[in-house]
Amino acid sequence: MFHPDLMRHPEGCPALVLNADYTPLSYYPLSIWPWQTAVKAVFLDRVDIVAHYEREVRSSSLAMKLPSVIALKQYVRPSQFPAFTRFNLFLRDRFACQYCGSGHDLTFDHIVPRAQGGRTTWENVATACAPCNLKKGGRTPKQAGMPLHIPAIRPTNWQLQEHGRSFPPNFLHESWRDWLYWDIELDA
Repeated sequence: MFHPDLMRHPEGCPALVLNADYTPLSYYPLSIWPWQTAVKAVFLDRVDIVAHYEREVRSSSLAMKLPSVIALKQYVRPSQFPAFTRFNLFLRDRFACQYCGSGHDLTFDHIVPRAQGGRTTWENVATACAPCNLKKGGRTPKQAGMPLHIPAIRPTNWQLQEHGRSFPPNFLHESWRDWLYWDIELDA
């Protein structure tokens, strides 16, 4: 019987990693492991296999279907606040300029410019497109007449995960869909 997974190269068979409570470790970036790491974790008895691909790997003494969804046996407590990175900033601001709403040519802007004593913190940095950043220059939003769409806050990891659900990755294996809740209509 033909199955699309059988034609898949093992490199195209990553495993979705769930925490011990069967929730994804993260949505964005999606918590996935390469097939080799997933198989090693299975043999070290660190994960349970929840679902698998039809694709098998073989050794001289063993044939094993590659895991597509695995759950950690020990719960990993997520940190409350994410690291301050450019990517996390863009995710907080939903990949849109906080002055005009554009999603192109994004950079970041100090709300209170550094020249006026502004610091590089969650509360003082916002996503901006290059034209708006140039237009605002070394002024505050009030001075430039350019109000922010949303206030700059320090997000929690939960808030970033919620924003990340709006941006599903390019590859989602059908065995992952029950665990991710991206655009899934629930039956009544």
